[in-house]
Amino acid sequence: MKISENFKIIGVSMLLVAGLAACEKQNPGPAESAGKNIDRTMNQAGQKIGDAADKAGVAIEDTEITAKIKAAFMAESGLKTLQISVDTVKGVVTLSGSVDKQSQSDMAKTMAGAVSGVSEVKNQLVVKSRK
Repeated sequence: MKISENFKIIGVSMLLVAGLAACEKQNPGPAESAGKNIDRTMNQAGQKIGDAADKAGVAIEDTEITAKIKAAFMAESGLKTLQISVDTVKGVVTLSGSVDKQSQSDMAKTMAGAVSGVSEVKNQLVVKSRK
C-alpha cells in the first residue's frame, strides 16, 4: 500500500506542477510583465534618440549653411553684411534686411543659392529707395 500512496502523491504533485505551469503561461507574472515593459520602453527610447539625432543633424547642417553664406557675404565687398540676415531651416535659406541696390539683392540670392546644401532661397531683401 505504501507504494500506491507514493504513486498517488507523485501523480497529484505532477498535476499541480502542470497546472501551475499552465497558469503561468496564460497570466504572466509581475517579473515577466516588467521585463516586457522594460523592453518596450527601451525600444521607444531608442527610436526617440534616433529621431533626436536626425533633427540635431539637420540643425547642425543648417547652421553650417548659414555660416558659409555669411562668410561669402563678408568676402564680397559690395554687400553690407550687417544689413542682411540669413536664416536656414532644413536647407531653405531666407534672406531678410535691406540693401542699397537691386543688383546687391540679386547677388546675395545667387551667392546663397550656390552654397552646398541649399535647396531654396527666399529673398526677402528690401531695396532702399534713394531720396
